[in-house]
Parts: sequence; structure tokens; C-alpha cells
Amino acid sequence: MKLTTRSRYGARMVLDIAMHGVNGPVRIPDIAARQGLSVKYLEKLVRELKAAGCIKSRRGPKGGHMLAKPAEEITLGEIVRVLEGDLHLTECGKGDGVCPRANSCLTRQAWLDAGKALFDKLDSLTMAELAQQGELCPVPRNDF
Repeated sequence: MKLTTRSRYGARMVLDIAMHGVNGPVRIPDIAARQGLSVKYLEKLVRELKAAGCIKSRRGPKGGHMLAKPAEEITLGEIVRVLEGDLHLTECGKGDGVCPRANSCLTRQAWLDAGKALFDKLDSLTMAELAQQGELCPVPRNDF
């Protein structure tokens, strides 16, 4: 499984807002400059994060984006789910009936357990905890 730039950049954006939004809303161009990311791409992600209740916005000259709830309540897992959708390591993880071998497959439970472990970890990491680890480093636009 590979997380797309949607999750990685979205997480960086939310973390940037958590870290720099203490004194008021944070503007997308400022986040883009700090993170080395495209303004247009971040604008697209912010709409989805707003719809999910992670971010709220204020219009006007002193406007921008801020967290819609405390950083302690926003997890990395929530951001990944919002931006990637429901992730499964394998097709058979999506439910019974997807694979005719699901009931007798010797590896299916291992894939289900691995996916659960991944999200257990992502759900345990809050933006507040990540923000306490230090300053965000800008990443070149061609990061992987």
C-alpha cells in the first residue's frame, strides 16, 4: 500500500495550520511557500478537509484557514481517510463476497490485521502530538 500525495500533503497542511494558526488564520499561499507545495493543490485538499470538519475558513483581509477542532482531536488516520477514502490493503478486505476464496483464504486475516494495525497507529497520532516534535521542514516539490 502506498499513500498518495493527497494524504501526505494534506497532513502537512493540517500540521502547518496547527503549528502556525495559534494567532489566527493561516493563508494557503503561506503554507505552500513553507512546505514547497502547489497553492492550487492545497486549495483542492482544503475543500475536502473543510467538508469533513477538520478545517474551517474565514474570508477577508485577515482571513485564512484554521483547525475546526482542537489539534488533540484531529488524527493522522482521520486525514488519511478523508483524503484517500476507505483504504484496504487488499480487495478482499472490503467485505465478504468480494472474493470467492474469502472464507477459505489462509492469508486474508493477515491482510485485515495489517490494515487494522496501520490505522490503529495512524489514529493514535494527533496533530498536537506531531506539532510538539519540532518545526516542519520544507520538502522540495519533487519529493516522493
